[in-house]
Amino acid sequence: MDLNTKLPSQLIDNLHENEKLKATSRHLRGNISNGLDNPLTGAVPGDDHLLMKFHGVYQQDDRDLRNERRQRYLENLFQFMVRLRIPGGVLTKDQWHGLDILSRRFAERGIRITTRQTIQFHGIRKRKLRALMQGIHNLGLDTIAACGDDNRGVVCGANPSLSALNKQVNELAKETSNRLIPKTGAYSEIWYQKPTVKTDNEEPIYGDLYLPRKFKVGYAIPPINDIDVYGQDVGYIAIIENGALTGFNVCVGGGMGQLDARTDSYPRLADLIGFIEADKAPRLAETIMTIQRDFGDRIDRHRARFKYTLDRLGLDWFNNELTARFGETLGLPRPFKFEQNGDKLGWHQADDGLWHTTIYIENGRIDGALRDQLSGFFQFYGGRIRLTTNQNLQLTHIADYEKSQIQSRLDDLDLLWRLTPHHQANHLLSCVALPTCGLAMAEAERYMPRLLDLFERLKARHGVNDIPITIRLTGCPNGCARPYLGEIALTGRAPGLYNLYLGGSFHGDRLATLYASNIDEETFSILLSPLLEHYSNERLTNEHFGDFLVRQKLLDSQCTSVNLGNPNV
Repeated sequence: MDLNTKLPSQLIDNLHENEKLKATSRHLRGNISNGLDNPLTGAVPGDDHLLMKFHGVYQQDDRDLRNERRQRYLENLFQFMVRLRIPGGVLTKDQWHGLDILSRRFAERGIRITTRQTIQFHGIRKRKLRALMQGIHNLGLDTIAACGDDNRGVVCGANPSLSALNKQVNELAKETSNRLIPKTGAYSEIWYQKPTVKTDNEEPIYGDLYLPRKFKVGYAIPPINDIDVYGQDVGYIAIIENGALTGFNVCVGGGMGQLDARTDSYPRLADLIGFIEADKAPRLAETIMTIQRDFGDRIDRHRARFKYTLDRLGLDWFNNELTARFGETLGLPRPFKFEQNGDKLGWHQADDGLWHTTIYIENGRIDGALRDQLSGFFQFYGGRIRLTTNQNLQLTHIADYEKSQIQSRLDDLDLLWRLTPHHQANHLLSCVALPTCGLAMAEAERYMPRLLDLFERLKARHGVNDIPITIRLTGCPNGCARPYLGEIALTGRAPGLYNLYLGGSFHGDRLATLYASNIDEETFSILLSPLLEHYSNERLTNEHFGDFLVRQKLLDSQCTSVNLGNPNV
């Protein structure tokens, strides 16, 4: 069945409700415009809030105030989250300045750098949405496909020592993103109020039903796996020979989300399937996405992710289908090595003589004094900006003569310490969770500072406080902060209760194992303390915590590392 063509109504009736909504949405138009103009509610009526996700907009409400407002017979305090599409996370100084202004004018919770290397604005009221979207457009940016059943924003890692290669890979990430975004005119019509010419083939790639679920593509540049490439639906690992990009190893089928209530729900590492020349990567990503478009599960929505399609139909079937559609067979994977999946701290000089450094941002949240400090800094900054998938802010393309000036300016603004935060702080990720995420069952971002303090005290007690350990914290099992790849991860189950996962790889190439369920903060300390004591006394030289737990078989169930074709694993 070719889902790129219009399906008969009797077939659509057998699909999930979301598929029916997409089929009748007139390519994501729905009644969104009328809902935005309705002054009687702060929400968008009906199911149009589901269609708005394709436009990069989530309808939310302040869950801290739900009960109080209901007691006063008021509707929920509806607000919206807007997520930008920023392939590779690269921004100009002027774009950052413009986004800062927009956040002050329209957002109630500042700026948030996300684990998908982009920016989210939280707390946008409905009446301000169009003005915000038009302001984003005026900066040369957009939000299309930042959410929804489509290809999400393409992430791209960095190797600070290789300037030309970084640029080349980032351009491919941008080309991939532009190639895979929906082509519907609904976006311009609704947000810019510009009429478009409708055609019989308005969505040449997606068709009427778009994808069964979200689809994620990422580019990694060894030896840094900052994007967690094995958690991507399609992951590209740059192969560098004599300082030049020769192509990419290709891995497919990664995914973090799961439902604790279903035994057929699980996170999955991507499989390494071959090698492709660099210029063919965007077209290959499109080909793989069309396979998922045509064969992904459109009845059981939870099983609709690409990882489940691969497990249902098999990797041999997929490789044959890919060869038939792409027109050629992939080459054999080539050797590579990952050393870490966090951002590099301190100053680093690239092969072109220019400098790079990273400003640490707690949980990616930029608000209050920090927003003012960064605003003052960027008024005099002449380099470029890059967001990272670890929720930090990189300063790039800095000349020798500018470096000392930037150091002094950062020091004056009390930002200099952020270039070299404590190692542990730089290896944390959290999702937004409460109070705005409708899926959150427990705290994440707001709890992370307390968790960090607790964990640092535990590490100091056992003499390992200078050894970084990756920690991921999410308010639910869905995996927005990639928890199942952390050496330690907590996923929310209820207020104050989490599932504890242990044994992921510091390099991001092994899944963690469920160690304990429904634990509170006290139990977390009780469980971690003896493991850290063992680690302190028995670890090998340069052995990471997750590797130690697996080697010593300290986990209740065996956590085995999957050979992903990397000869260094």
